Amino acid sequence: MNNSINRESLGSVHGSVDTNKTGWRKVFAFIGPAYLVSVGYMDPGNWATDLAAGSQFGYRLIWVLLLSNLIALLLQSLSVRLGIVRGLDIAQASKNSYPPFVNICLYVLAQISIIACDLAEVIGMAIGLQLLFNLPLIWGVSITMLDTLLLLFLLNKGMRKLESFIVSLIFIVGLSFLIELFIVQPQPMEIAKGFIPHGLSHPELYIAIGIIGATVMPHNLYLHSSLVQTRKIERTDTGIRSAIKFNLWDTTIALNLAFFVNAAILILAASAFFRNGYHEVAEIQDAHKLLRSLFGDVAPKLFALALIASGQSSTITGTLAGQIIMEGHLNLRIAPWLRRLITRLLAIVPAFFTILHAGEDGLGKLLILSQVVLSLQLGFAVIPLIHFTSDKKRMGAFAIRRWTAVLAWLFAILIIGLNGRLVVEQLSDWAASSPQSQQLVHYVFTPLAIAIGVLLIYVFVRPLIFKYNDRPAWVPHGLATSLSKMDAINYNHIGVTIDFSKNDHESIRHAVMQGGKKARYTLIHVVETAGAQYHGIETMDHETQSDVDNLEKYAEEIRTLGYKADPQIGFGFPADAITQIVQEEQIDFLVMGSHGHKVLKDIIYGSTVDKVRHNVHIPVLIVTPKK
Repeated sequence: MNNSINRESLGSVHGSVDTNKTGWRKVFAFIGPAYLVSVGYMDPGNWATDLAAGSQFGYRLIWVLLLSNLIALLLQSLSVRLGIVRGLDIAQASKNSYPPFVNICLYVLAQISIIACDLAEVIGMAIGLQLLFNLPLIWGVSITMLDTLLLLFLLNKGMRKLESFIVSLIFIVGLSFLIELFIVQPQPMEIAKGFIPHGLSHPELYIAIGIIGATVMPHNLYLHSSLVQTRKIERTDTGIRSAIKFNLWDTTIALNLAFFVNAAILILAASAFFRNGYHEVAEIQDAHKLLRSLFGDVAPKLFALALIASGQSSTITGTLAGQIIMEGHLNLRIAPWLRRLITRLLAIVPAFFTILHAGEDGLGKLLILSQVVLSLQLGFAVIPLIHFTSDKKRMGAFAIRRWTAVLAWLFAILIIGLNGRLVVEQLSDWAASSPQSQQLVHYVFTPLAIAIGVLLIYVFVRPLIFKYNDRPAWVPHGLATSLSKMDAINYNHIGVTIDFSKNDHESIRHAVMQGGKKARYTLIHVVETAGAQYHGIETMDHETQSDVDNLEKYAEEIRTLGYKADPQIGFGFPADAITQIVQEEQIDFLVMGSHGHKVLKDIIYGSTVDKVRHNVHIPVLIVTPKK
C-alpha cells in the first residue's frame, strides 16, 4: 500500500521521530502533529468570527462551533489515514491522480489559500503587537518577516523542538483566555443552552457560515497528511493500525483544545459585550478597547498576548503547509529559507499596500477577504481527500467504511455549500458598493468564480470515471540502474580549494588519494578583499601578497613529496573565481573543504560550496572538517 518509490513529504524531518517505545512513552512519541495543525483552528480569522458571534448573539452559536469542530475532527482523521497508510500527503496524491494542467490549477489555488491564510496571521500578529506595545501596524507587519528565520532555526533543531515551541504558544493562548473567563464571569446555564441546536435567522446564518469557513481550512488538511509521516512506524498492518489509533487520540485532544479556545473567545465576547449591550463588536481592536473600559488593564493585555501567540504559531504552520504544497504538486525543491521568505513576502505586500492606501482601518476588510479566498479553496482539498481514503484498491483494508464516507460527503456538501453562499453574498456586496466595483465583479470575479466551480466539479467527477487511473509517482532523481559494469576513472588534473585553515590538510590529503602521483594538482585560493573585487588581478595589497606566498609554500611542500602542484590565485567573489579557474585550467575533478557554517552564518556569509557545485560540470568532492 505504501508507494515505495514516492518522494518523502517534508523530507528533512520524514520519519525523524522514533515511536518504537512502550507504555506512555509510545503515546508521547505520537503526540505533536495535531497540535501544529490545531493552531490553524484558533488563528486571527477565527477570532474575528467568534467575536462577532458572541457580541451579536450571546451564547446562542456555541453549538455551531461544536459542529465545526466535529467536522474538522472527521476530515483531519481522514488526512491522518492517508498520510500513514499510503505515505503520501494530499498534494502528492493529487499530482498522481489528476492531469498536469489540473494539477497546476490545484497548486495555484492551494498556494493562494496559503497566502490568504498567512495574510490573516500577519494582520493578527501586527494588531497584537500594536495593542500590547502601541507599535504602529506598519512596523508590526515588518516584524513578522522574522518568522522565516525562526521557523528555519526550529526545523534545524528537529521536529520535536518545533512541536514543543508550538505547544508552548498554545498553552499561552489557553491560559490567557482561562484567566479572562474568570475576570468576565460568564453565566454557566446560558452557556449550556448555547449547545442546543436551533433554527438560524439570516444574520445568525451568515455568522455561522463564517465560523465554519474560518474553522475548517484547507492548509490544515495538507499539513496533517504530511506531519504524521514524521513518525517512524512499522510498515505492517499492526504497526499502521497502531499509528492510526494513536494519531486519532492526538487529533481528538488537540482539536478539542482548539474548540476550548474558540468557545472561550465567543463566551468572552458574549459575557463582556453582549451582556453589556455592545452588539456590534467585529473588529479585534474594538474588543480590546471595550475590555479595558469594562475590566481594567489585565484582561486586554492577556487578550493581546494571546493574539500574538496565536498569530506566531499559525504563521509557522502556514509556511510549513506552503512547503508541502510546493513540493507535492510541483516536485520543486528550493532553499527552505527562500521558500518561506517568498510565502511571507506574498502575504506582507498586500498588507503593506492596504495600510499605505486604505489606512489601518482597511486591514479589517482585508482580513475578511482572506477568509473568502480560503472558502474558495476548501473543496479542492476535501473532495480529493475523501476520494483517496475511500479507494479500496489503494488503501486496502484501511479504506474508510461506507458510513464514514457518507458522513464525510455530507459534511463536504455542507461546507462547500455554505462557503459558496458566503462567496456569492460577498460578491453581491462588492457589486453593490460602487459602479466600478460592479463592473469588476461582473467581468472579472464572476467568470473566475464560475471557472473555479467547473474545476471543482471536474475534481469530483474524474476519480469516479477513471477510478484506478493513477499515474506513477514521479521520482526526482530517477530509479536505480544496472551496476554490472564499472570502469575505473583516472583524473588527470585535480583542483583543491585552499583557505589557509585547518581544513587544508584534509582537502589536500583527499585530493592526492584520488589522483596519486600521475595527476597534476592546482591549488586554488581566492582573495576576497574589496580591492580584489573591484580591481581583480591588478590588486597586490598586503593580504594578497601574503596569500600568494602562503599558497606557493603549500605547492612547494607537495612537490617535495613527489607530486605535481601549481598555485592559482583568484580574485573577487569565491564561487565565481573558482568556477573561472576550473574552466580556464580544464580541471576535471575538484576538492573543496566545507566551512561548517549552519543556518544564520550561511545566510550571512553565503555558501560557496553550493554555488560552485551548480556552476561547474565536473565531480566535486566536499571534505567536511573533523570536530
